Amino acid sequence: MHNDSHLLVIGAASIDTKGRASQPVQTGTSIPGIIRVSVGGVARNVAENLVRLGEPVVLLSAVGDDGSGRRILHQARECGIDVSHVMVDANHRTAAYLAALDPTGNLLLSIDDMSITREVITPGFIYRHRALFRDARMVVLDANLSPATLETIFKLTRTYQLPVCADPTTATFAPQLCPYLPDLLLVTPNGAEAEALCGVEVTDRESALVAAQKLVALGVQIAIVTLGATGLVYATSQESGHVPAIAREIVDYTGAGDALTAAVVFGLLNDLAIGEAVRLGTSAAALTLQSRETVRPDLSLERLYEELVI
Repeated sequence: MHNDSHLLVIGAASIDTKGRASQPVQTGTSIPGIIRVSVGGVARNVAENLVRLGEPVVLLSAVGDDGSGRRILHQARECGIDVSHVMVDANHRTAAYLAALDPTGNLLLSIDDMSITREVITPGFIYRHRALFRDARMVVLDANLSPATLETIFKLTRTYQLPVCADPTTATFAPQLCPYLPDLLLVTPNGAEAEALCGVEVTDRESALVAAQKLVALGVQIAIVTLGATGLVYATSQESGHVPAIAREIVDYTGAGDALTAAVVFGLLNDLAIGEAVRLGTSAAALTLQSRETVRPDLSLERLYEELVI
């Protein structure tokens, strides 16, 4: 890999609307709380985290020709993401994510509208941007993409012998990655996504480790299964382990998994041992849990190591 080349991040860019209740939730009626709107999308979140850690990132995504799309592009440019190849499509609305959180920040319900990601990021769109693959150091993707688009991406990554890291995104979309597990350097599912990928039901730390090891047996080089407050487990062909979560006050869970993925990718790019890369990911997740923003604005390598030391 060329150290001066970019990371290519492919997938969703959206507007996140999150409502956090200020008292116990009652169905069928309105309750007081706080509603915040921010930029989001798994791929876009990972891209921003990586840029804030100092890595050059090209984002391949799509937004509508609307206020939401302009907001996403403006914010991405401001933080340093290369969005010159993001498609602006007047026939689709910008992707959106709606979440309802309980008073402690736990997710009660979420709805995503990612049709633009699956309908505009087509195999043809990917192939027209094949030069971005040729010059890339690594590809990071989310599973919001269509099966045909994923097939095209993996054909190109094989052609250019690129390492690929994948966020399964949801248990619904995770199975789309199953044909490509042997192509993955890294995959970062939660328990439900891990079960969708390898068939192992994840109910605790021990079963999560079994799932991670099963993913490695299926061809993944590094499998990380996240467990929320319990932390995470990881496995490679040579080692496995558990990293506990860093105990901090939780403001909002949204984006923590994306921060973890980005920090682990950063560690791998910079030749850190897998154990240290995973610990950096845990630190990034902890910092993000303490932020009302989907991506922590003051994220830096220094902050990651400070969080580990504290």
